[in-house]
Amino acid sequence: MKKKTTFGRRKERLRIRLRRAHETGKGRARLVIFRSSQHIYAQVIDDTKGVTLVTASSLDKELKEKLKKGSGKEAAAAVGKLVAERAAKAGINEVAFDRGGYLYHGRVKALADGAREGGMQF
Repeated sequence: MKKKTTFGRRKERLRIRLRRAHETGKGRARLVIFRSSQHIYAQVIDDTKGVTLVTASSLDKELKEKLKKGSGKEAAAAVGKLVAERAAKAGINEVAFDRGGYLYHGRVKALADGAREGGMQF
């Protein structure tokens, strides 16, 4: 049995890059995503204070009525736009994209593109 899965290795590699960028003065907030089989979640976290600043998910009342299901690319793009709007209201424009161990493909890419459309930069 493998000690670390490929998902775990990708996640660890990404965390090292994010930590290094944070230490070199690019102390941006992180846009963290979680992808389950039925829904997708996004939150903006300030690591210096250790607080969550903004959240959005496919379970939000605003999106749940509009979406057929919470697990598609359309839902991910809508969540990306919603988190970008909420972050803009909070005064956050630049973030570091933390995709966890997920590949940048499919719903993850759709969420990132939706956030960029909403005005976020990463």
